[in-house]
Amino acid sequence: MNIPFLSFEETNRQIKSEMMQAIEKCVDSKWYVLGNEVKQFEEAYAKYSTTQFAVGVANGLDALHLSLLALGIKRGDEVIVPSNTYIATVLAISYTGARPVFVEPDLRTYNIDPDKIEEKITPKTKAIMPVHLYGQACEMDKIMAIASQHGLYIVEDNAQAHGASFKDRLTGSFGDINATSFYPGKNLGALGDAGGITTNSEVLYMKCLSLRNYGSNKKYYNEVIGFNSRLDEVQAAILSVKLNYINSWTTQRIQLSNWYIDRLSACSDLILPATASGATHVYHLFTVRTDKRDTLQQALHKSGIGTLIHYPVPPHLQEAYRHLQYKKGDFPIAEEISNTTLSLPLFIGMTENQVNEVCDVITSFYR
Repeated sequence: MNIPFLSFEETNRQIKSEMMQAIEKCVDSKWYVLGNEVKQFEEAYAKYSTTQFAVGVANGLDALHLSLLALGIKRGDEVIVPSNTYIATVLAISYTGARPVFVEPDLRTYNIDPDKIEEKITPKTKAIMPVHLYGQACEMDKIMAIASQHGLYIVEDNAQAHGASFKDRLTGSFGDINATSFYPGKNLGALGDAGGITTNSEVLYMKCLSLRNYGSNKKYYNEVIGFNSRLDEVQAAILSVKLNYINSWTTQRIQLSNWYIDRLSACSDLILPATASGATHVYHLFTVRTDKRDTLQQALHKSGIGTLIHYPVPPHLQEAYRHLQYKKGDFPIAEEISNTTLSLPLFIGMTENQVNEVCDVITSFYR
């Protein structure tokens, strides 16, 4: 058998003609930067996200960075962030000069544990950055209550959870300002780097429009020191096409995940994804945990099945963050997750038979 970890074959087959028409339309428009395609996608994505505004930017990291800058986060400030997130979340904080303050996740859901947040709040804390990891919405009611009580901003990292919700409210609509990635492998992915910001604040919206475009809202007049981080017209056109399919693709992801859960539930040594009460999961990734992670990955590899580890080194142990002077054991839950988590194949077009083949290898491994 040969089952890749990720494949774009089926999504491309479904919408290739539409994507090619969208690209041709861009070429014929003769307007290639911040034109109608970006504007139309921003309007559509804001509507999809149930927010008033959306801003297209160059990538997910820029979306996080510009969101923090729009809030005025600066050197000397602190931003609370989960200890087991992808490094981009932390880099965005560092870019502002602020200090990332790590909070351990709930070992059951892998999302930031709301009950551990308040103990990390100091007079320097300015924001909480919940990350909807692997596609599951964080427990936003508790996080919102803490932020309100302490006068803190919320910036959602929604890069992995397009379409997820908590208590019927979509991720990317809770925070003061929120960031997402449209990297190709995401549930809503472009054909290259792309990112977006959502907000209900017109003030923050206008700041982000300026920050992404050299600090300018009027050509050749620069109000602030900005960046060149503009969503590409072609990528915006592609995203507009894909946005029409995101709900049906999400349904397929959930079905694939349910097949996995049903067939792997008998493996007592394998920890399967769990979803918090009130949350939904759109399964950007289907992750399992096991103390035998490395040998299981090898067994799957020998059978032609692709897997990945998300993520093998938690942020506090990365060489880039040695200056924070953390050591092994400082965030044991994040470290346990990084040492035991394995992501199984899950992609649009994957079949039930392929899920069964993956599960057969896993159940055989445990027998």
